[in-house]
Amino acid sequence: MNPIILDGKKTAAEINEKLRERSRKMAEEGFPVPVLATILVGDDHSSRVYVKMKANACKRAGIASRIIEMSENSTTEEVLAAIDGLNRDDKVTGILLQHPVPTQVDEAACFNSISPDKDVDGVNNLSFARTAMGQETFKSSTPLGIMKLLKAYHIPLQGKHVVVVGRSAILGKPLAMLMLNENATVTLCHSRTQNIKELTRQADILCVGIGKAKMVDSRWIKEGAVVVDAGYNPGNVGDTDIEELHPRTSAYTPVPGGVGPMTIITLIEQTIEAGERRNSAGSGTPRR
Repeated sequence: MNPIILDGKKTAAEINEKLRERSRKMAEEGFPVPVLATILVGDDHSSRVYVKMKANACKRAGIASRIIEMSENSTTEEVLAAIDGLNRDDKVTGILLQHPVPTQVDEAACFNSISPDKDVDGVNNLSFARTAMGQETFKSSTPLGIMKLLKAYHIPLQGKHVVVVGRSAILGKPLAMLMLNENATVTLCHSRTQNIKELTRQADILCVGIGKAKMVDSRWIKEGAVVVDAGYNPGNVGDTDIEELHPRTSAYTPVPGGVGPMTIITLIEQTIEAGERRNSAGSGTPRR
């Protein structure tokens, strides 16, 4: 079997060309470019790398980025105040609180304080509820990026059995909802699931996001399954042992270069969409 490589880097680059056109159109009409504001609390090295990657992605798409750096000792109240200021700033179209935050910060409270109109990472409760109900909203970037990647490669979802391993609020749960909205049959597994391999071997499409390097091997899948690896671990490896597993797949995402680029381009796309909504609502004033 020669599996299809679901190339997120290539797909993201193709989407980026369209986003540049949308940004250029806004500028030609006299509207200010969209701005993604990222709050970085603390000095976590990985988080700094991710924030820099997102800023570079903004530049490639023709939009602006703003980084708000806060001390490792910041309180929940201080982070909430920063978010409130960005909610009130008409120039800012998207707000991202870089995950994770230091333990003393109530991350859920901060996520839920982001205005739904600027929640371009789809992290607050209202965004999740609207996603679950199939309503228009900004959606969690990684799950939506996965959906876009599968669509780009014409992977059918309707009627398929999708098994999601991992139940996080920013990946597993919203991904399950998006799959259900596409008429897939979804099984959601987690660390307490019994006989998990019996379930994953039933999957037409297996999506993994558990944060354990190379945990999933060929014993977890049936012949011809599509495997989506949303993990990223030290050593540039995912949650699947893809070298051992991929000969049994019909399609798979590489790590790196699969889900990661799709997460970032989806975040940028939703930031641009937020800017377009602002302009059409009349709250963005053309510079004429």
